[in-house]
Amino acid sequence: MKNQKSKIKNQNCGIFIFLLTAYCLLLTAGEAHAMHISEGILPLNWAALWFAVAIPFVALGLRKLKILSAQDLSIKPLVGLMAAIVFVVSLMPIPVPTAGTCSHPGGTAIPAILISPTISILVTGVALLIQALFFAHGGLSTWGADVVSMGVVGSFAGYGVFRLLRKFNAGLAVSAFFAGIISDWAIYLTTSVELAAGIRGDSPFWPLFSKIAIAFVPTQLPLGIVEGAMTAGMVNLLFKRRADLLVKLGVIKPEHAGGAI
Repeated sequence: MKNQKSKIKNQNCGIFIFLLTAYCLLLTAGEAHAMHISEGILPLNWAALWFAVAIPFVALGLRKLKILSAQDLSIKPLVGLMAAIVFVVSLMPIPVPTAGTCSHPGGTAIPAILISPTISILVTGVALLIQALFFAHGGLSTWGADVVSMGVVGSFAGYGVFRLLRKFNAGLAVSAFFAGIISDWAIYLTTSVELAAGIRGDSPFWPLFSKIAIAFVPTQLPLGIVEGAMTAGMVNLLFKRRADLLVKLGVIKPEHAGGAI
């Protein structure tokens, strides 16, 4: 019991450090730019549609969190830490004026790999809501669309790639690296779909989608690689320092905890 309380205390310290880092980044930032899909860009009918798609996934994440936390008290602080990671990582926007939004790392591959895609969607939704409410990043009307692209698609794409590569015996770091890349790129393809569908009016969908997707390429291609490296680094660090935690979370098998994989 004492060891468990100590672990929970350390995880809470980690959450505080990440949130403090985010606060410092905001204080030192220059001109502010709205990230994700900006408030008011999507028509009401499309905003409502993406809300309708996002809410069931967030509810599934909340349900799974309740089940897991009933089994293990330490899961909630870990989920809080994952939410802080997503919050901080996605506070690094690079404006893309031609797309009406910003490029930035998503960070959702990390929680998807470690604590499941559904809970990753939940923590993404929380991070996006805080950013929209208190930091003018993204918007409340576009929260559903942002959750779908960054949370749903980003989480399941990253998790799927990681599990697929592990099934074919790819290394842990290699699998995490490509999971981060594909998750990042999948987020922005989905964002391009959401923007093109919402703002096209009577114009054809595919030409507008192509223009928006191409507008993201100069920033998102390198950012995807950076996110891949960041994801691989996080997973590899946990393997070296807390392989037992990866076993507990089901990321690796017990027989792999003591060796290089």
